[in-house]
Amino acid sequence: MLQTLGLLLGCQLLGEITVRGFGLALPGPVLGLTLLVLILGAIPTLAERLRPTTTVILANLSFLFVPAGVGVIGNFEVLSEDGVALLAILTLSTVLSMLAAVGTFLGVRHVTERWAP
Repeated sequence: MLQTLGLLLGCQLLGEITVRGFGLALPGPVLGLTLLVLILGAIPTLAERLRPTTTVILANLSFLFVPAGVGVIGNFEVLSEDGVALLAILTLSTVLSMLAAVGTFLGVRHVTERWAP
């Protein structure tokens, strides 16, 4: 499990270092995830070694949202003053995120269908 976490966090760290070092307009974790995908593409058997750890992380993902909930309650006055604007922004960003996810899925599907025999 430690090796898997080391690989996951190492990829994220490399992404952060690269983005900050070259001043790229890209989030470091996104570049780190791209690096991880490239590594998994180069070493397909590594995915099975990562599966147990990533399954545990995903199963407990809801715990990562507890600090965000505490932050919302801690800043309740901001929520009560700007609630309508925040709701509009959250709705718009959710829709845009979903569209980006669909676009990414369609793009990956298109690329993988071209590579399929």
